Amino acid sequence: MGLMLGMFLAALDQTIVSTAIRTISDDLHGLSIQAWVTTAYLITSTISTPIYGKLGDLYGRKKLFLFSITVFVIGSLACSFVTSMYELAAFRAFQGIGAGGLMSLALAIIGDIVPPRERAKYTGYFMAVFGTSSVLGPVVGGFLAESHSILSITGWRWVFLVNVPIGIVAFFVVVKTLHLPHIRREARIDWWGAITLVVCLVPALTVADQGQTWGWGAGKSIVCYVIAAIGLISFIAVEAKMGNDALIPLRIFKLRAATVTIIASVIVGMAMFGGITMLPLYMQIVHEASPMKSGLMMLPMVVGMMLSGIVSGQITARTGRLRRLPTIGTFIATVGFLLLWQIGADTSLGLVMVDMFVVGVGIGLCMQPLTLIVQNAVPPAEIGVATSAATFFRSTGGTLGVAIFLSILFSTVAGKIQSSIASAIHQDPSLATHAADFKLIGAQVLSNSDVLNNYPAEVTHPFKVGFSKSMVLVFLCAAVLMFVAFLVTWLMPKITLRSQSAMQAAAAEAVQAEGASFDAVHESAEPVAAGIGVPGRHEPTDGSTLSEVDESRQPRHSAD
Repeated sequence: MGLMLGMFLAALDQTIVSTAIRTISDDLHGLSIQAWVTTAYLITSTISTPIYGKLGDLYGRKKLFLFSITVFVIGSLACSFVTSMYELAAFRAFQGIGAGGLMSLALAIIGDIVPPRERAKYTGYFMAVFGTSSVLGPVVGGFLAESHSILSITGWRWVFLVNVPIGIVAFFVVVKTLHLPHIRREARIDWWGAITLVVCLVPALTVADQGQTWGWGAGKSIVCYVIAAIGLISFIAVEAKMGNDALIPLRIFKLRAATVTIIASVIVGMAMFGGITMLPLYMQIVHEASPMKSGLMMLPMVVGMMLSGIVSGQITARTGRLRRLPTIGTFIATVGFLLLWQIGADTSLGLVMVDMFVVGVGIGLCMQPLTLIVQNAVPPAEIGVATSAATFFRSTGGTLGVAIFLSILFSTVAGKIQSSIASAIHQDPSLATHAADFKLIGAQVLSNSDVLNNYPAEVTHPFKVGFSKSMVLVFLCAAVLMFVAFLVTWLMPKITLRSQSAMQAAAAEAVQAEGASFDAVHESAEPVAAGIGVPGRHEPTDGSTLSEVDESRQPRHSAD
């Protein structure tokens, strides 16, 4: 329960804040730096993920998970008191440090206490938590953003305050119910690996988030590319030198199952996060839905994810087979995105929801098996590193996917809208009298979709058509990426799930090692005990037993 609440915190926060951020930036008069609030959180949460994984393997995961909750709650509380966007960006960065451990540590802890076959059931429940937060976030975020005040506190500040009671409950539930025996392992801490990872990811994630504004070929972007490349090369060199003590041990990539899984996770992350991010925009502009309603419209996808996640968990638990689940899932997701590729401005909402359900089923089938496979591929002592690596690469892929897809959307939408307006005027010349309206709507629609509600349908329809034509290009790209992931999963080797949890395996190894040590000591002690090869001692030659000889040599005590 505590682990699920922790994951719920991290997943809910991302969706609830993204829904309310426009209202927050308006109130704090910081619209121009709105993106930095997202970027700051993204950078710290992504970078801290592999660090938590390594530290968890070394020092135990329970304390780190509690630390993550504490940092996240303190950051949330601080965010609720900010008076400027700069303060909000700083505290969101602090909050991200906590968020980085909530998801990856929860999955790793499940790997510690539950055998792989049974683990699939729990990860299916986690998928349900993730899906629920994806729907609940926009609804709650929209409600709080639209509320003037609640208990004399500005509505949007509750976006952060709601995390506090949930986090406190999660903290005490984990303290009371989670018991993880841990054997501390002595190892060097890979400080240089962490530093070079920061040097690589900070500029990479910054340009991914800001590149559309700066321009992908602008001077700022090029500087970020160069620094990120230097950081990446340095990180690989440091990790190679650190060996087993590395933040992300490179020998993980020598394991075929782990390598295939990580590559597939990156591609799935790009397609999933990139494609899903576009759907609320489609709902808000084409179907004129509010942020709250657009969140509810995502329900079919979430239901698909939850159902298929639970089903895949049951299949894995009963059969022990999960090798082809990612293959089936990526194929279904490919079909789903191809169906979304066919939608337009006049497509019924019901049909769009059916397509979203198909995508959700595909994603649910492939997400949690990928995590299980990489956990099963590495030794039990490295489950934390492997889990955090898979989470890290999937998140990084998602960031890149969102950046790329938004770039495609914004680079094509203006031309598509102009073409749609020209086509509409050609069919109905009377629309030419609305030239000023077309110009005004075009300047605002991508930043404020509510502007469409102020004009008649014949004026807004060309914008919906143009936006839909750009949007389907994004869905086509998502379909192509999912198909590439489908091909990659065919490279997955045969997988035999372990029958023990990481804790059980560690206990068995400890018993085996203790037994081997005892045998070695016993064998070396036998000749010594018999007096063989020991100066001043001789084997008994009178037929007496060793015990008799030893007993005769015991010191005698006087009666006095």
